[in-house]
Amino acid sequence: QVQLVESGGGLVQAGVSLRLSCAASGRTVRISAMGWFRQAPGKEREFVAAINWSDESTYYTDSVKGRFTMSRENAKSTVYLQMNSLEPEDTAIYYCAADPLWRRNYASPYAYVYWGQGTQVTVSS
Repeated sequence: QVQLVESGGGLVQAGVSLRLSCAASGRTVRISAMGWFRQAPGKEREFVAAINWSDESTYYTDSVKGRFTMSRENAKSTVYLQMNSLEPEDTAIYYCAADPLWRRNYASPYAYVYWGQGTQVTVSS
């Protein structure tokens, strides 16, 4: 099994930056895809970014393109989400997800079987 733990969230003002981390443990050789999702109160869980573990290609939702960057540590089973120019609309609980397969529907929560507990990001105006 795989365990995921997110960290790095907090309360910040609009325009500043945060970097979220997701540390994977357990049978991490099973991981082929990792993603970031977020969920605001009253909203559906929303895709933010994903990475194909084998070739490190990344994918983003339109609202964060140019502001957020997803990356991985080659020597560790850890991924990051660098978030710049944060906006109040980015306020949400951010979740890390992983799956043994890279799937065509990588932007869907249903493409991932492993999930972290989430970390709160609050952006004030």
